[in-house]
Amino acid sequence: MTEVLLTAPQASSGGETIPVFLVAEGDLDGLSPFERGLAATAEFKGKAGQLLAVPGPDGKTARVLFGLGDPAKVEAMLFRGLASRLTVGDYRLEGLPAGLDPTQVAVAFALGGYRFDRYRKKRDGRARLVAPDGADVAEAREIAHACALARDMVNTPANDMGPLQIETIAREIAGRHGATVSVVAGNDLLEQNYPSIHAVGRAADPARAPRIVELGWGRPGAPLVALVGKGVVFDTGGLDIKPSAGMRLMKKDMGGAAHVLALARMIMAADLPVRLAVLVPAVENAIGGDAMRPGDVLDTRKGLTVEVGNTDAEGRLILADALTRAGELEPALTIDLATLTGAARIALGPQVIPFFTDDEALAGEIATASRAVGDPLWRLPLWPGYEEALDGDVADLKNDPDGWAQAGSVTAGLFLKRFAPAGPWVHLDIFAWNPKGRPGYPVGAEAQAVRALFAMLRTRFR
Repeated sequence: MTEVLLTAPQASSGGETIPVFLVAEGDLDGLSPFERGLAATAEFKGKAGQLLAVPGPDGKTARVLFGLGDPAKVEAMLFRGLASRLTVGDYRLEGLPAGLDPTQVAVAFALGGYRFDRYRKKRDGRARLVAPDGADVAEAREIAHACALARDMVNTPANDMGPLQIETIAREIAGRHGATVSVVAGNDLLEQNYPSIHAVGRAADPARAPRIVELGWGRPGAPLVALVGKGVVFDTGGLDIKPSAGMRLMKKDMGGAAHVLALARMIMAADLPVRLAVLVPAVENAIGGDAMRPGDVLDTRKGLTVEVGNTDAEGRLILADALTRAGELEPALTIDLATLTGAARIALGPQVIPFFTDDEALAGEIATASRAVGDPLWRLPLWPGYEEALDGDVADLKNDPDGWAQAGSVTAGLFLKRFAPAGPWVHLDIFAWNPKGRPGYPVGAEAQAVRALFAMLRTRFR
């Protein structure tokens, strides 16, 4: 990701930076007569997100007007829509409302400046920002870079983002922060009792063999936080093959893995007083002579058997083994993230992420953090009335719940609950994608929930 935070505020005296003057809706008193005339012509009224570039005598931008809307209601994420609309140059903010967290404003600007240009010959310059007074520039950079890592991973096509590449990225993060890494791959998954991970990924080319990557980090004796992320690098649907339209974006089915690695990077960089166990089952759900079949019965690390009703419900199978492994480590808190169900999008759309937990205190902490950092989450229930929809016909349970239950994201959460560690656990059904572009949110990969989870963890483990 291109660096968008130019410097710490105390290092700037204005100089060559272009001022961005923040204007409340209907309050144009701070504008010059020329600017008021220009605003009238452009119908700029200070509405939230409105932008107007004011030229100087040389025709270049001398000042930018940016609408706040109601200053009492403005949120830091409004500034995410600023970076992508500014021309190349260095900018500073003027008139930031006192109630806004300057660090979150800096994070928002950095997130909005993200572009994925790995495969483009021409790479354009970006706008850069002098962080507002009081901002923690180092923290803002770490958060923005971690989110960019998740987005880069999700945006990268499957031919360049296989199980080995996920392992390599995990090793790079571990090396930077002094974490340990262990990997179990291929047929060793059977010998070390990860049968469901093996079953889902065994049909892939040997160069893309399934694996589970485990990172360990942190202070001895500190509470253990387990992070589990679904890493399906490409999902054909298996023998229950997806239609072409449904398969087009399945490079993003490793979004859970990308997100837990990003979250782990944030935690390590901040040196939170915890221990981490990061568990990433990385597989390709391929079609081949060795692919799992509808009707197959799989073993799991927990000892429960699972009847495969649909080979396209594979994410919960690999998470089952990974969550069981997490439980063996006796975590104080377990978080899993996965691009798991289309039903979650039907319920809440692409911008709001559902989370599932039976722990009331944890749910409250997550909701509070979500609002504080502008990372939209919404709690959905692990409704016990739907549990019997998972009862297997010939096995302990099945991976495709009975249709009468209908709530696909809820029943997926209930499936995972059978394997989740004891104690506080939360499951997040992320989308990891912007299907519609808007300022600061280009079409493509999106980092979701990790900023809220990081804020929650920092508060919970002080």
